[in-house]
Amino acid sequence: MSQPLPELTAVPPVTDSPTAIAQWVAEVLRDRIVKGEYPPGSRLVERRISAELDLSRTPVREALKLLHQDGLIEISRNKGAQVVQCSAEEAVQLFEVIASLESLAAERLARTITPALLDELEDLHAQMMVFHKLGNHTDYFDTNSAIHDFIVENCGNPIVHDAHKRLIARARYGRFMAIHSAHRLAQSVQEHETLMEALRSGDAVAAAQVWRQHLQHTGETFAAVLEDGEG
Repeated sequence: MSQPLPELTAVPPVTDSPTAIAQWVAEVLRDRIVKGEYPPGSRLVERRISAELDLSRTPVREALKLLHQDGLIEISRNKGAQVVQCSAEEAVQLFEVIASLESLAAERLARTITPALLDELEDLHAQMMVFHKLGNHTDYFDTNSAIHDFIVENCGNPIVHDAHKRLIARARYGRFMAIHSAHRLAQSVQEHETLMEALRSGDAVAAAQVWRQHLQHTGETFAAVLEDGEG
């Protein structure tokens, strides 16, 4: 049985472009998958989504194709679109790759970061810490994700950025699940603090080391969550 649709909070773009509308639908659905509103194994029913969003089925169908390209859903003739289920072993393997890419990005950024870029990152870090102190997990996660993306986007290596973009959608759900562990959340905040210290001092080795550990710890926590679910 398909899951009930969560309440719509996003606003569609004011455009007649089918591509832009499909991308907006994909963003709405992607965010719901990442935050567990569509849990692994749940079905995304094209007809119901189009009715909820008050759109024709064409942009919804195109959005599902985009999610399939991200590796977030599987599409089959018999079952339609379903959110991908990940094993604990696959989670560890995925985060091994993400850790390699993001640690390289952190290392490169530490070597080249400008005062202006550091100021932007300081602002994001400060916002994240406020949300953490408030216990606002959703905004904490969104700002945390923006920090990870910022580091990759500004590392000066477009190949790292492209490879990361192809994988990160699959990893975001794991990152969101991991912050619900109180121990992991506290550990993660400290790792972010350590990264900022490394970037402030331009210590590329320390930046790479802490960021690799950061992503590996997240993968391990996600794998443990999956193992508990299977047990």
